[in-house]
Amino acid sequence: MVTVQAALDQAWKAHQAGQVAVAEAVYRQVLSQAPRHAAAHVYLGIALFDQRRFDESIAAYRAALSIQNHFPIAWNNLGNSLRMVGDVAAADESFSQALQQQPGYLSPLKNRGTLWIWAGEIERGLEAYREALQIAPDDPELHRNLGVIYLLLGRYQEGWREYRYRWHFNPGGRPGEQIPPWRGESPAGKTFLLYPEQGIGDAIQFVRVAHTLRQAGAKTILRCDSKLVPLFSSVGGIDLLVPHGIPLNQFGVSHVDYHASLIDVVDYWYESRGELATAYPALPGDDAAYLSIQETLVDYWRRALTVPRPRVGICWQGNPQHHADIYRSVALAQFAPLAAVPGVSLLSLQHGFGKEQLDQVAFGDRVARLPDGIDQSSGAFLDTAAIIRNLDLVITVDTSTAHLAAALGVPVWLILGRVPDWRWRQTGDTSDWYPSIRIFRQPRIGAWPEVFESVAAELAQRYCPPPH
Repeated sequence: MVTVQAALDQAWKAHQAGQVAVAEAVYRQVLSQAPRHAAAHVYLGIALFDQRRFDESIAAYRAALSIQNHFPIAWNNLGNSLRMVGDVAAADESFSQALQQQPGYLSPLKNRGTLWIWAGEIERGLEAYREALQIAPDDPELHRNLGVIYLLLGRYQEGWREYRYRWHFNPGGRPGEQIPPWRGESPAGKTFLLYPEQGIGDAIQFVRVAHTLRQAGAKTILRCDSKLVPLFSSVGGIDLLVPHGIPLNQFGVSHVDYHASLIDVVDYWYESRGELATAYPALPGDDAAYLSIQETLVDYWRRALTVPRPRVGICWQGNPQHHADIYRSVALAQFAPLAAVPGVSLLSLQHGFGKEQLDQVAFGDRVARLPDGIDQSSGAFLDTAAIIRNLDLVITVDTSTAHLAAALGVPVWLILGRVPDWRWRQTGDTSDWYPSIRIFRQPRIGAWPEVFESVAAELAQRYCPPPH
């Protein structure tokens, strides 16, 4: 006969292997036989959290605590789930309970720091991180988190130094070949293997560094996801594009001097020139548009798009698996004030997740939809890029669409949550990275309606000015 603990252990192995739904089924089966097993409720809460079913995970953790109140892990996990639904006060109280029951417990200190950072209380968040560092001074995740916040605050020298710790706990993505990392040495006459380290938006934003290195006398090889190869073939400064998974020697490459992620190039480029302490000057060779699309494809979509001008592309949902997605993506319903602006044609640039909302909002018939199958015949993102080139404006939350449109030089109105990603800084309505971006910022957590009313007013002013 299998004991409860043996069943939980077996389910946890499946859980850690990514079989979360399978693990959930076992946890529920255990609870049907042992409903007052507090740990089983916690296991179930973790499975629900990992499936982004946060309200259900809250209920599971509270069930565990109703059975066993002295349970620091349950309090910590409850706080994390409450954080994800925006209940800041209850989340903080949960972390406090965990720390009272287990002083020096690192996880709730980390989570409390993240809670206050995302709530806009930057100094409170930093205080929690610093307290956690007293317990674990070498913890790479804490240092990475501090780096992100310092970069957001414009404290670049500290920020980049701390942000480098990300490689200590997430080394994946670096090349398998035995190549030295670049640390700011002179690029002249050297061959670089470059690679994105994060998402598509990051890759689009930082791919321009290839041109920077080329201007400094280097030869550049960019290794990236095969689906990005067609898009990046237009980027200046790349000598060779190599899809992930293909050895360099298959392309005739016998020697590489340095490897560097695209973000690392930004870091060490400025540090080697002593420019980090003040601001980000433009990288050498930066242009308003550094991606280009074949004009034949742009012309094709110019003829295919029948909606009248002005045309405004909209995008409301980023990658739902991103750790901060709930703070940056919105429901399409928030765009209702824009749909009410007369004389403006809205066009959905939403791909995949979130697209179904077009059938769930009252103004769905006011938003033009792209045909199925785009980006499949021409290459990933190429149709979308050509369509964007035929728009007058793109209005989007923080997604790869924002980076794509701005890298093409198209005007972008970027809608940001209260605490944005570090690259957008804390204040200001312009971007150091993209001249064509104008930023609209959430004044406080949850205040999306105010932001969209402001955007709609600006949109009306731009395209429907009042008569004199």
